[in-house]
Amino acid sequence: MEQVVLLDPEGRAVGAADKSTVHGATTPLHLGFSCYGFDDAGRVLVTQRSRLKRTFPLVWTNTCCGHPAPGEPVADAVRRRMLYELGVRPLDLWMVLPDFGYRASHAGVEENERCPVLVCRIAEVPLARPDEVETWTWWSWSHLQDEAARSGSALSPWARLQVPLLAESITAWVAAESAHTRPAGAKPAR
Repeated sequence: MEQVVLLDPEGRAVGAADKSTVHGATTPLHLGFSCYGFDDAGRVLVTQRSRLKRTFPLVWTNTCCGHPAPGEPVADAVRRRMLYELGVRPLDLWMVLPDFGYRASHAGVEENERCPVLVCRIAEVPLARPDEVETWTWWSWSHLQDEAARSGSALSPWARLQVPLLAESITAWVAAESAHTRPAGAKPAR
């Protein structure tokens, strides 16, 4: 049974609940994460959620999303889920939007998350689990920005909100990765 961390309006943990009972027509605020993984060519791995997913099936989104377990650091949750969903190990994991949050509904299921956003490098070829990821592809960052801004975009609501906020951070992160320096405003995720 997968547990999620329930939060108060200030983002403090106030308990835990079974993930299967949390996502419904009215979803309590809980902790999630989003990660954007880049290859050495600067392309971002974009995934389509499995048709078997209860929330947002077949919707295109960032590389990996998930929920830290109670007491689990966000970076450890990212590593766990990327290995589980995509068979890859995130390298150079950085926290870029620690306070991002959103609400979104789709087909009668609401998301209500405080959702820190991280970026990483991916050096392996993904081997996606079909119950998690329908398919995946590499896009240029500019293509992802264009898709996020497009009316009628096929991207998840959280990706459409995150991508414009990430634009400056991603440019700095890619430059820092190339120069092997720390990007301004980003913190290594531990």
